Amino acid sequence: MKAAHPQGTTKATTKATTKAVATAPAKIAGKNSSAAGAELSELRPGQSIELLKELHILTREGRLNQDSRRKLKQVYHLFNFIEPLLQELSADGHSPTLADHGAGKSYLGFILYDLYFKALGRGHIYGIEWRAELVEKSRALAQQLGFGRMSFLNLSVAESTGAAGLPERIDMVTALHACDTATDDAIAFGLQKQARAMVIVPCCQAEVAACLRQGKALQLARTPLAELWRHPLHTRELGSQLTNVLRCLHLEASGYQVTVTELVGWEHSMKNELIIARYTGQKKRSAQERLRAILREFGLEQALGARFGLPADDN
Repeated sequence: MKAAHPQGTTKATTKATTKAVATAPAKIAGKNSSAAGAELSELRPGQSIELLKELHILTREGRLNQDSRRKLKQVYHLFNFIEPLLQELSADGHSPTLADHGAGKSYLGFILYDLYFKALGRGHIYGIEWRAELVEKSRALAQQLGFGRMSFLNLSVAESTGAAGLPERIDMVTALHACDTATDDAIAFGLQKQARAMVIVPCCQAEVAACLRQGKALQLARTPLAELWRHPLHTRELGSQLTNVLRCLHLEASGYQVTVTELVGWEHSMKNELIIARYTGQKKRSAQERLRAILREFGLEQALGARFGLPADDN
């Protein structure tokens, strides 16, 4: 026989079940809303949600995933280095100008505009990129967002120094992962434009490594230091390290105070050296002398002396 159930109990159970089913979507929506709110609280005040979606830092639903959270961490870490420099450059009502070399999708330029230039109400950012399709996309996005003080030039870094679309002086130069000698071209641009600050994240550089390979047999016989680049992998790594040391000495010899640090942790990128240069006007003779000595020691003075600012009679 089936057990008897009181009628009241059956009705109460049915009502409770119906209520639970009815309120479940609201609870889920509330939970999702809270999660989204917590994620948005990680953003800086006043940031453009539309921009972050276009840059794929936020999903189309306005959420952060693991990869986009990593990107956001990198952006904020870099901005923490750049913001104090921009504050110095915009003191006393000055309108700062910034040239971003090898801009790509102008990721950095848009973030800097959104976080700093937008609220400042003055100043101008120039994105320099050789790929025409990326320049057109950046122009369209700037117009879409109302970022009126951004310009994008379809030029290589080397071509930009004498370009008519740029002012004679630029306050800050940035170059993130400009490949091979493009980083050196960005530094040359900064020197030509009398930049007051440069923020450089070097990328791969093959020129020095190629020069080291050319005279490897002779150098192995001449000095035991050549063991540092006897193996191809070491040649590449030493070439990259040596290039960045020479860049720093070049900047110091040109009147800049140089700081070298990490951009992000090793878990994010192996190309994370950050070179920050502030113009002081104090050109270090010792830096130029050490630059010359290093080039001579490695047999590079003829090939690279002019690139790193040595007078012709020293090469």
